Amino acid sequence: MKGFGNHFSSEALQDALPKDQNTPQKCPYGLYAEQLSGTAFTVDRKNNQRSWLYRIRPSVCHQPFTKLDSKSHHIANKFGIGDIHHIPNQIRWSPFNKLLLEDNKKTSNDIDFVHGLHTLAGAGDPTIKNGLAIHIYTANANMDNTAFYNSDGDFLIVPQHGRLDIITEFGCLMVASNEIVVIPRGIRYSINFPDGPSRGYVLEVFGNHFELPDLGPIGANGLANPRDFLTPVASFEEKECDYTIINKYAGQLFVSKQDHSPFDVVAWHGNYVPYKYDLGKFNTVNSVSFDHIDPSIFTVLTSKSAFPGTAIADFVIFPPRWAVQEHTFRPPYFHRNCMSEFMGLISGAYEAKSEGFLPGGASLHSHMTPHGPDSATFEKASNDDLKPVRVADGTMSFMFESSLMLGITEWGMSNQVDIQHDYWKAWKELRNNFDANKSTKGQ
Repeated sequence: MKGFGNHFSSEALQDALPKDQNTPQKCPYGLYAEQLSGTAFTVDRKNNQRSWLYRIRPSVCHQPFTKLDSKSHHIANKFGIGDIHHIPNQIRWSPFNKLLLEDNKKTSNDIDFVHGLHTLAGAGDPTIKNGLAIHIYTANANMDNTAFYNSDGDFLIVPQHGRLDIITEFGCLMVASNEIVVIPRGIRYSINFPDGPSRGYVLEVFGNHFELPDLGPIGANGLANPRDFLTPVASFEEKECDYTIINKYAGQLFVSKQDHSPFDVVAWHGNYVPYKYDLGKFNTVNSVSFDHIDPSIFTVLTSKSAFPGTAIADFVIFPPRWAVQEHTFRPPYFHRNCMSEFMGLISGAYEAKSEGFLPGGASLHSHMTPHGPDSATFEKASNDDLKPVRVADGTMSFMFESSLMLGITEWGMSNQVDIQHDYWKAWKELRNNFDANKSTKGQ
C-alpha cells in the first residue's frame, strides 16, 4: 500500500476487520483486538500514531522475559562521557566484516540479524527518549522461529549488501540494496537473508518518530514524495511451535518463549506501521545557477528535536544528479559543523573522496571537526571545465546527521574493525596557493 503517514486498513480474510468500531464484544473469526500505540493517547491528532491489530492470540501470551548475558551480543546502552570515546578527529572505517561476506564458511557460528548488530556510535539515553544510536549489522543466518522488537526506538535500516526478507506483524517486506526500511518502536519482526551473508547500517532514534521534512519555499512537491513509501498488507501464519521473542529494552536484550508465532495478525488498521522506500525515487533539488547548496536539501526523513529547525537525526542521501553551477567549486565545500555527520556508502564512489571511502565502510565527523574534499578531488574540481555533468552515477551514499555529539563505542575503536588511521592524510597534500600579487576577480 502506498503513502506516508496514511491511515491504512488491511485484512487477509474478508470481513476480518470489525465494522464501525475497534473493540466489539466479539471480534470476527474469534480474533482478539489489540492496540499498538506509537504516541501517547493525548498527542494532538495530526501527530497521533496508533494501529489496531486483530490477531489469533494477543501478544501478552508469553513466558516472562529473562535478561541475556551482555557477552552474547554487541549492543551498547551507555553513551555518556566515560562510557564511550568522544574524539574530535576525523574517523573513517574500512568495510565492516569483509570476512563474513567473502566466505560464509569462515565464520565459526551462524549469526542472525539481532546477534549481528554492533553498536558503533551514539548519544543520549533511550530511557528518557532522547538520543540515537548507530549500528552496523553483518549476518548470515535467518531468524528461524525468532522475532525481535525494540522498546527503545525506531530502526531505520539501510541494506548495503544482500536483500532483507522481513516478516512483520503487519505483513511482509522485501528490502533490497538502495532501499531503506523503517520499523517503529514495539513492532515485532523477523529478518531472513535470501541472498546469503548480508551487511548494512542502522539508525536508531529514541525520541520522535521519523517524518518527511517540511518543504518550505520548495513548494508542495520534491525530495521524497509520500506516494513512494510502501507499507505491507496483512498476512498471517497460524503456527504453533516453540518461538523465541527478543526484546531490546533500555539498551539491553531480554528473551522470552511462547508456543505460537507472533505473526498471527489477520487484519489491522491504523497509521503506526512499518514502511520501505526506494532511494532511486528521490526527487533531487539543487542549484541551477551558482554555489554548492547545503546538504539539507537531500533530506529523506527527519526525527525532530524539541528545538525548532534542529533534528535528533536526519537521514540524508547523495543520489545521482546533474551539476550545472557556473563559476562554482561543485563538490561539498570545506566546513566545520555544529552537527555530527556519519556517512556510509551503499555503492559506487563518493564525489568528495576519490580514495579510501568504500562501499560498506563509514566515516564520522563530529561537532566542529573540520572536513571536506580530499586533495585529489579539490585539484580536479578547481580545474574542471564547468559544463553540465552527471554526478554520482552508479553511486549512492548517505548521511546520518545529528545535533548531538556522537561518541564511539569500544567495538568501534577495537581491532575487530579496520579504522583507517591514515585518514588525516587525505588532506595532507592541500598546498598553499596564496599569492598576494594575484587576483582571481572575474574568474
